[in-house]
Amino acid sequence: MSQAKTPEVEPVPALRFEAPPSTSLWSHARHVVSENPVTGLAFALFALILLAAIFGPAIVPYDPLASDTAAALQAPSAKHWFGTDQLGRDIFSRVIAATRLDFSIAVFSVALVFVLGGLAGVMAGFFGGWVDKVVGRIADTIMAFPLFVLAMGIVAALGNSVTNIILATAIINFPLYARVARAEANVRRDAGFVQAARLSGNSDWRLLLTQILPNIMPIMAVQMSLTMGYAILNAAGLSFIGLGVRPPTPEWGIMVAEGASFIVSGEWWIAFFPGLALMVAVFCFNLLGDGVRDLVDPQRRN
Repeated sequence: MSQAKTPEVEPVPALRFEAPPSTSLWSHARHVVSENPVTGLAFALFALILLAAIFGPAIVPYDPLASDTAAALQAPSAKHWFGTDQLGRDIFSRVIAATRLDFSIAVFSVALVFVLGGLAGVMAGFFGGWVDKVVGRIADTIMAFPLFVLAMGIVAALGNSVTNIILATAIINFPLYARVARAEANVRRDAGFVQAARLSGNSDWRLLLTQILPNIMPIMAVQMSLTMGYAILNAAGLSFIGLGVRPPTPEWGIMVAEGASFIVSGEWWIAFFPGLALMVAVFCFNLLGDGVRDLVDPQRRN
């Protein structure tokens, strides 16, 4: 008797699970900029402001502090693009040179308020109890004053130096950072990933720094971008009323204040171009907020 042959079974190919391709930060940034032209404009303006702040004082055509009374109150021309002021100083050179000072005030004041207000708010939302009460009362006390008036009082009491302007700007923005950080930390302190990290043996401070703080950075980055525009406005406002940077230091607020009295007599360019630079800078940082949120938020990557 012949034996029946067992049919051969073809092996089933193993299933392969391929991980989705990772999106690099650069490609994600290009996607964000191409998807929203307004964000691209904001980043282009920011790059222009940053270049002017870094290299501006070294490449301006004239000395921002050099006066020439023979060339005073000249209208914009090919020789002086933005014209000259009442002392014959080139306004274009002064506007570009002032970018470094105003940008530095904005950066350092925002960095200071992020360290003070951001960390205080995160601690208040995470620990609660007396920490929450102390941070809340400090924020309420600051909010009880008109913020610009409070900044005026701080600078008037401590002296109108750049350091004191940075300190005053950070203090009046403390409640905003503290409340935003507190709300975000309060929501996330009982999240599943925090509980899992706590069960793994991590201390409260380690949870705060490695789990809570990185997850609230997207909204804090947006807040930092918006606050930079307000910090520039605050510094210019203090300078406009005589409590900011002292002349003849080039600063946008001082230049607007100096040119305001000449508008009636027809020399409009003295105040117009510094005011335009101030408007462009604030406009840039306000538009930059949405773009920064899209860049730093991992949930928006694709």
